[in-house]
Amino acid sequence: MSNFFRRSRTKSYDLLSGFSFYVPGIGGTLMLLVMLLAGACLGNLATALLIILTDLQTARDYGMLLSYPVMFLPPIWYASYQSRRNQFFGPGYTLDSSHFGRLKGWGAALMAAVVTLAGSIITDPVVAALPPMPEHLEAVFEQMMQDSPLLVTVVSTVIFAPVFEEWLCRGMVLRGLLQKVHPAWAMVISSLFFALIHMNPWQAVPAFVLGMLFAYVYYMTGSLKLTMLMHAVNNGASVLMSQTQVMKELGTDASLLDILEKWQYIGLMAASLFIIVIFIDIVRKNIPLCSERGNCDVINPDEA
Repeated sequence: MSNFFRRSRTKSYDLLSGFSFYVPGIGGTLMLLVMLLAGACLGNLATALLIILTDLQTARDYGMLLSYPVMFLPPIWYASYQSRRNQFFGPGYTLDSSHFGRLKGWGAALMAAVVTLAGSIITDPVVAALPPMPEHLEAVFEQMMQDSPLLVTVVSTVIFAPVFEEWLCRGMVLRGLLQKVHPAWAMVISSLFFALIHMNPWQAVPAFVLGMLFAYVYYMTGSLKLTMLMHAVNNGASVLMSQTQVMKELGTDASLLDILEKWQYIGLMAASLFIIVIFIDIVRKNIPLCSERGNCDVINPDEA
C-alpha cells in the first residue's frame, strides 16, 4: 500500500473522525454555506430568546456565547449525516493530521504563530484603503471587542471562532476541495468562503489573505490544530490591541499608520512580507508532500 493510502491515525474517540467521509466539492461547499446561514437565523432566535428571558444588556454582553455555537449546529449536523452515509462507499480524509516533517510540531507551531502576525500586519494597508466603516458596524465591533466583558470576548474570538471556523473552512471546505479541484483553486475558493462568512469587507479582506496562509499550512501539514492555533493567535492579538488605550481612543477601525511613523510603518510591512516569504520557503523545503492533493491522511472504507 502506498504512503498516500496509509492507515489513518484517527481514533474512534476523536470527535473529528465523524466527518472524515464527507468530502464536499463545489456543490457541497455551497450547501454548507446554506446550512451556516440557517444556523445564523437560529443564532438570532437564540439571542431573541435570551432577551426575553433576561434583558437587553445581558443579551448584548453574553449573547455571543449562545448564538455563535448555535450558528454552526446545522452545518455540523449536515456534515456528520453525509459522512455516515458515505463511510462504506469511498475513502475518507482525516480533518487533523500531523505532517510537520523536519520542523516537528513545536517548530511548526512557533513559526506558524509568528507568520500569522506578519500576515495580519500585511493586510493593514488594504483595509486602511477601504471607505470608513459605517457607524452601526463600528458600534457592533466596539460592543464585541471593548464593551462586552473581556472573558466573553476572549471565549468568543480566541476559542469559539478558531475552533468552529477552522472546522468549517479548512477541515470541511478546503479538505474536500483539495480532492475535487486543483490545490491552488481549492485554497482560493476556501479562502473566499472564509471571507464571505464574515459578511463585511473590513473583515473579509484580511480574512481572505489569512485564509490563504491558513490554507497553505493545512495543505502542507494536514493539521487542523495548527490552523486553529494560527486563528487563535490572530484573534488574540486583535483582542489585546483593542484593549489598549490608543485603540480605544482611535476606534476599532484604526490603521497602524495612525499609530506609527511612516518609516516605521514601511519597515514593518517589509519585515512582515519577508517573514511570510521565508516561512513558505522553509515549509516547502522541510515538509514533504505525500500527494499533490495535500497531506490529509486517507481512511479506506474497510478501516472505518
